[in-house]
Amino acid sequence: MSQNTLPQKTTTLMVGTTKGAFLLTSDSDRIKWSVAGPFCDGWPINHMAADTTVGTYWAAGGGEWPGAGVWRSDNGTDWTLSKLANGKFDALLRDDPALAAEFGMEPAPPAPFTGEIDALWSLAHVGDTLFAGAKPAALYASHDGGDTWDKVPSLSDHPSADSWEPGGAGLTLHTIVTAADTPEKMWVGISAAGVFATEDGGKTWERRNRRDNQGNAPEHDHGGTPGACGHEVGHCVHNMVRAAPGTGAAGDLLYQQNHHGVFRSPDGGRSWSEISAGLPSTFGFPIAVHPRDPATLWVLPLNGDMAGRYPPDASAAVWMSRDGGDTWSARRDGLPARNCFFTVLRQAMTTDRAESVGVYFGTNSGSVFASTDSGETWREVARHLPTVLCVEALT
Repeated sequence: MSQNTLPQKTTTLMVGTTKGAFLLTSDSDRIKWSVAGPFCDGWPINHMAADTTVGTYWAAGGGEWPGAGVWRSDNGTDWTLSKLANGKFDALLRDDPALAAEFGMEPAPPAPFTGEIDALWSLAHVGDTLFAGAKPAALYASHDGGDTWDKVPSLSDHPSADSWEPGGAGLTLHTIVTAADTPEKMWVGISAAGVFATEDGGKTWERRNRRDNQGNAPEHDHGGTPGACGHEVGHCVHNMVRAAPGTGAAGDLLYQQNHHGVFRSPDGGRSWSEISAGLPSTFGFPIAVHPRDPATLWVLPLNGDMAGRYPPDASAAVWMSRDGGDTWSARRDGLPARNCFFTVLRQAMTTDRAESVGVYFGTNSGSVFASTDSGETWREVARHLPTVLCVEALT
């Protein structure tokens, strides 16, 4: 593996879009940004990750046409593909040699999970293992930097698997949360099956969708067991984050943006309490937590799943809490104040680890917004990109 390290005193945003991956880079002031890309042959890139110790990037994505795979680069410029599943284009080239010859292309060799998955939706790197979440929902692991992959059968074989229902984008494993301090722990989010956790490195999994005992909630459409909605968080989890260890958080403090609200769990997902009060909407996709302060978090509410999925009153705002979601306040400075109809998707908000924490989000209209003062003020640092599917930051 290359030992190239990322440039010092820079911040890099890994931006996955419907037309490939982009890298946005700035120096330590995070004011001026350069844009490199698109990479990955124009594939839809749902999520990206990196190993900053060696300068390796990964980009996961695909679809029914190209297949499912993970792209890798050791320098940010040259990318190679490890394909987990062939797509319809591969079948076309295989079945029509004349067409393949006309295109000057060779049919791709059979990929190991062809027919099982259509695309990859999430990545996480912990220790020597790279994990990838798929559509339909399944988890894969690589122990050689993404060159080869194995399925994690214990999750797919969970006793509840037959009851998992797809969300609006299908049955997707879209979120993987790892714990660098305790790498045997992991949480995944599946729409619409909910949160699953392992504490033994993936040997066994526990479904964790239970509300706390503070009271029941109204019935909703994503509750799993009929009549149990008041006792469970909606199974259509949209995104989930873990507060950084060693920051005063008791236990494994998790936050999630759900289809039906924002929730907090102080015990690794064993119980969830709703913290939506004070927000203009319970609906949204992304959520981000401060890298050092477990009580500071950000969400971006949208007006509802059937109302257009844009900011309430068509006025953009990032909502911030400094007390773990007990209270919320809007941050609008620098964001579109009117006629704003963009959507921010589940993996499209993140933070960096700078002393003055940067917060970033990308839109389906191709913009990337940045705040270098913990969300107080905002600037558009890129525009006219394809639809942004994910944003991750490296400092």
